[in-house]
Amino acid sequence: MSTQKQARQRYGDVHESEALRVPEEKAEQLVDALNSDLAATYVLYHQIKKHHWLVEGAEFLDIHEYLGDVAADLEDGADVLAERAQALGGVPLSGGANYEEHAPVTPEDADAYDIRTSLEHDLEIFGDITEQLREHIQLANNLGDYNTEEQLREVLEDVEEHGHHLEHYLEDDTLVTSETLE
Repeated sequence: MSTQKQARQRYGDVHESEALRVPEEKAEQLVDALNSDLAATYVLYHQIKKHHWLVEGAEFLDIHEYLGDVAADLEDGADVLAERAQALGGVPLSGGANYEEHAPVTPEDADAYDIRTSLEHDLEIFGDITEQLREHIQLANNLGDYNTEEQLREVLEDVEEHGHHLEHYLEDDTLVTSETLE
């Protein structure tokens, strides 16, 4: 058992990185933005996993596998966000309830919905995260932190790609015949 009585660093405190040399007041803004992105990403991750587990119907396997890939990409993006927040001298946000509390997005409730409705809910959050990432890319640029800007651009690229693919899943054109659905 640990004997440590005090936290090494409290959540919300930012210690300037001697190596990165981003001034503390700028680092604080960036860490806040990254933690907001991290929270939103994990809220979406958990919702995507829910839909991955619950998907049914004629297109089950393709959607099930795709949502598994989306969840993995979101988890990779969350890792990038958390590691950058830490590198800037902050403490990455952690814990399930903390994510929903700090996320600028609202997940669907705990009920199960048809896959079309579920994917519409996912697409809504993807759109919200896309807008926020763009704002945070601009923030990083304005603060002169081009590395954070670049890392956010890479996360945005994945988010936009998955949002675009969800739009395709939600189109009304399908190879599934009406007889199959009855």
